[in-house]
Amino acid sequence: MPEGDTVYRSARSLDDALHGATLTHCDIRVPAFATVDLTGQTVHEVISRGKHLVAHVGETSIHSHLKMEGTWHLYRHGTKWQRPAFQARIVLETADWVAVGFELGTLELFPTPEDEQHLGYLGPDLLGPNWDAAEAVRRLRAAADSAAGDSTAEDTAAGDRPVAVALGDQRNLAGLGNVYVNELCFLRGLLPTRPIAEVTDVAGLVALAHRLITANRDRSERTTTGNLRRGARTFVYGRERQPCRRCGTSIRSGRLGRSELEQRVTYWCPRCQT
Repeated sequence: MPEGDTVYRSARSLDDALHGATLTHCDIRVPAFATVDLTGQTVHEVISRGKHLVAHVGETSIHSHLKMEGTWHLYRHGTKWQRPAFQARIVLETADWVAVGFELGTLELFPTPEDEQHLGYLGPDLLGPNWDAAEAVRRLRAAADSAAGDSTAEDTAAGDRPVAVALGDQRNLAGLGNVYVNELCFLRGLLPTRPIAEVTDVAGLVALAHRLITANRDRSERTTTGNLRRGARTFVYGRERQPCRRCGTSIRSGRLGRSELEQRVTYWCPRCQT
């Protein structure tokens, strides 16, 4: 699933192309909104909020979430699309550009004044203009009071939400996906299953999350190691059974989530993380 930095770049590219332009064509290929036509409306802005993308067009908000397969493309008129037309969920055209949202996991429209009603549950946006580190820390500490029903078999401290689950919960801070969650746990020496209540330096964890995602927001190749070479960009993520880059111990993997339906793959070094 695309993480906050990927969505940030998508929103910025769309905003660069569409900001201030008038829609000359609008085709929404989702049954619930298929009759909506925003042709003639002005694109005021395209922004990201965590892993969500919102386009403000006229007095309407177009809200999308990429989920696993979604992506937004920009084309010049007459240019062949890189994905099949049947995957397109929305097509927005201006005099200069064609913006196409393919296989969007979520696509909905609502009046712009209702933005907070739909997205207000999100925690502080790591890449937002109003990033609030103190609020993110507060929410993560509050997550320590979560009920034991949110834990899984890997959560060895029933009643305390694992740090990996707390970091990935968009209600605490918005923008982190599974890559960043696993890498942050490694960099801070924390097992993904460590209860968030036992993390002594939550502020340091949040500060590192902000530094990492900010450092990657302007490049398409994400790295947490500082090395952009293929195969060397992460410490633990995607590296099961490979040697730890610090101590040489074999990286392990498991699954963790708030529920059985929200399980994510976790990676850790059994020696460097406790």
